[in-house]
Amino acid sequence: MSLLQHGVPRDALAELSCFRTELYACLTGRRDALFELSDALLCADGPVRTLVELSLEPEHRRGHGALYGGLNSGDLDVARLRRMLAGLPLPRTASGRLVLAVDVSNWLRPDANTSPDRLFCHTYGRGRGSAQMIPGWPYSFVAALEPGRTSWTALLDVVRLCPWDDAIAVTAAQVRDVFQRLYVTGQWQVGDPPVLVVVDAGYDVTRLAFLLADLPVELLGRMRSDRVLYFPPPPQPAGKRGRKPKRGAEFAFEVAATQPVPSVTTVTATAHFGKAVATAWDRLHPLLVRRSAWAEHSEGDLPVIEGTVIRLQVDHLRGDRSPRPVWLWWSATATAGDVDRLWQAFLRRFDLEHTFRMLKQTLGWTAPKLREPAAADRWTWLVIAAHTQLRLARPLAEDLRNPWERPARQGRLTPARVRRGFRRLHRKTPQPASARPGP
Repeated sequence: MSLLQHGVPRDALAELSCFRTELYACLTGRRDALFELSDALLCADGPVRTLVELSLEPEHRRGHGALYGGLNSGDLDVARLRRMLAGLPLPRTASGRLVLAVDVSNWLRPDANTSPDRLFCHTYGRGRGSAQMIPGWPYSFVAALEPGRTSWTALLDVVRLCPWDDAIAVTAAQVRDVFQRLYVTGQWQVGDPPVLVVVDAGYDVTRLAFLLADLPVELLGRMRSDRVLYFPPPPQPAGKRGRKPKRGAEFAFEVAATQPVPSVTTVTATAHFGKAVATAWDRLHPLLVRRSAWAEHSEGDLPVIEGTVIRLQVDHLRGDRSPRPVWLWWSATATAGDVDRLWQAFLRRFDLEHTFRMLKQTLGWTAPKLREPAAADRWTWLVIAAHTQLRLARPLAEDLRNPWERPARQGRLTPARVRRGFRRLHRKTPQPASARPGP
């Protein structure tokens, strides 16, 4: 199914109605209970604190037993739902480029000692050095980003990471599958700009670039400030014998003396960060060694993965008048226009954090105390489907604000504000779930 037609005006209500009908078709086991649970999630007043309270919503016409039975014993055609999400209208940059963000969000389950497949998830606490490792289920999300400042993203895929997984290999396979679906649904065509994939410092962006080198995608990721990369070796002097060096001069992020004159420098005045200075150096690669992820590399010598390093320095951040620079690595050669486009795209990656906050604090993604990972996966996909319906309803929603809230500008409703008025839209959309049978 593809609802995207280039140059054709969109009918938002028709798109929302079509998605709801197709979503019902994706539910292959206990579909009525699961579909009404999704509707109750969308129409509930206020944040979802407990799962069982959703059974009291008018949209859920069954008891709480059917609610848990649907999650624990229902079934969902995930492949079909993934194709649906890839076929929906997606945000793009002014040049028509798709920008995807990849990140992991954790469903913490520290007290679920009998729940399988838990991992130790890294969580941040209050204050410096207060990070902890707590058991839970980590989920890897892929979302399309909008070009401007917003709290909206278009969720495209989610995969739960298992204890035996290589996280980078799983992420590469996930991005590859998402791109294939975008290609099949016509979202990306030959001749379009490469898809930009943005990741944070928790990912080995150079290894991701190596694993996805055969796709028309570009990788952009943040690197730690203590990294050391290398320039390519200098040309071999004429007549010199011996083995050619494998690498050139080192480039240490924390040592200014190792940083030559940059190939590109741009200065941009921003409203929130003051003056933003971006400098770029081309053809820098990390030193790879045969251990960890590269221990089983059998294709000759270890590869040289070259890219562009971008150093972003701003005047100030909120609460920090002397912020540390941000170091980015891009899997291509940058021009002046690319440098500004790239660091601004990286800042848009943080919009995914707003989506995670919406999923957890409003839609109650991590609120249920489910034991089985399969039930957690079903609930996760229902939450993603609910978030997608909010995105499709965005042009149709009214600004139902509280008296102390400011009016939202045209087209600037947040997902939580759209959810407040979804019950009114719900009555205008298809209701494929059958009513509960009588005694």
